[in-house]
Amino acid sequence: MQVQKEKSAALIYLMLFSMVMINYLDRVALSVAAKPIASEFHLNPIQLGYVFSSFLWSYIPCALLCGVLVDRFGARKVCATGMLVWSTATIFTGLASGIGSLLATRLVMGAGEASSYPSGNKFIREHVPVSKYGFATSVMNSGAYAGPAVGAVLIAWLVTSVGWRLAFCIAGAIGFVWVTLWLLWFRRNGNVSASGVVPMTLSGRRNGVGLKGLLRSGSMWGITLTHGCNTYTQYLFLTWLPSYLIAAKGLDIKHAAVFTAVPYGCAVIFGSLIGKLSDRLLRGGDVGSGKRRRMVAGMLLCAATILAIPFIDSVWTLVAVLSVTLTGIAAANSLNLALINDLLVHNDDAGKAYSLAIVGSNMFGVLAPIITGYVIAITGSYNYAFVGAGTLLLCGAVISLTRTRERIGVAESVALLDETSPITL
Repeated sequence: MQVQKEKSAALIYLMLFSMVMINYLDRVALSVAAKPIASEFHLNPIQLGYVFSSFLWSYIPCALLCGVLVDRFGARKVCATGMLVWSTATIFTGLASGIGSLLATRLVMGAGEASSYPSGNKFIREHVPVSKYGFATSVMNSGAYAGPAVGAVLIAWLVTSVGWRLAFCIAGAIGFVWVTLWLLWFRRNGNVSASGVVPMTLSGRRNGVGLKGLLRSGSMWGITLTHGCNTYTQYLFLTWLPSYLIAAKGLDIKHAAVFTAVPYGCAVIFGSLIGKLSDRLLRGGDVGSGKRRRMVAGMLLCAATILAIPFIDSVWTLVAVLSVTLTGIAAANSLNLALINDLLVHNDDAGKAYSLAIVGSNMFGVLAPIITGYVIAITGSYNYAFVGAGTLLLCGAVISLTRTRERIGVAESVALLDETSPITL
């Protein structure tokens, strides 16, 4: 029985990891292929910044909708549908005839990708014990760094071998294989945690507090703002890092891809280990009291080493700093999402809570490619972009330590209950 449980857990981790990896492989494809696309469609840095950012224009509103759908219809169906949509859009990106059709495919891709994190985190809450939330979330989120690590090399090789159009078609086709396996291996939605207990805490209520109740939570706002400060830097790297290595360090596409992949690979390994460490350090009431926030803040401080990049000339020293920065970003993202599960009272609010965090944080993310494009066009340098990102990371550390101290949904649930009803946590 124990062996079977371990196999089931490994399968869950594998599928959630690969889902996010494909998600980000499709995202990074455009940044790796930016040079030939910009040349063919005659795009300047500002226009390219808008194209990089465009998938978030639909991702942000659709993420909130997906959170509601996940809580209503389950993670399995919503996740599969989203993968089909964004993989199809990635294929059609390879058929784009100009900036208009390129933007259209990116918008559709963003709408499909909006399902991934609400679905994945809901799946974790339903199938993984509380004691492993940090590790499970870190494994899933590490796909966001494995995707660029693998995608940078794979897409660069495809672009130089068969052209950028066919590269997008191949990248999109991978998602169809994943959907087939997902639907075969997970034939129904789960409704209990891996510990066998339905996650619920207040007098047996299971209907949650809803979006309005979540928006009244100070901790929900704190987690969302922290995630935003981190997400800004994540998208700066995701969209502009290969271009930076080519323009500022004189690398060709293939070498830029390798030097992009190494830091992302480090983030995958060390980000997952840090997530596992956070679970071991937390015991009993430490989880529900939100003490994971301390590690979130610590990882944001590690990520703030991005502030050193303007002063670095050596490529290998730059790779080392990028590795520390991306590891900090990866771990902070994972632990911050796990913190939602730590503090959230009602299981039926899980999809909506993650959606709120994703929507709010990606309001920062949507600005990163655009602001960076303007910075490059105006100053001719990437340095100010890195300084701005590092400052936001420091702000995120302060917010996490000071604004995530209360359970999410407790006060609102108490207001819904009869004054004489007992409250158990």
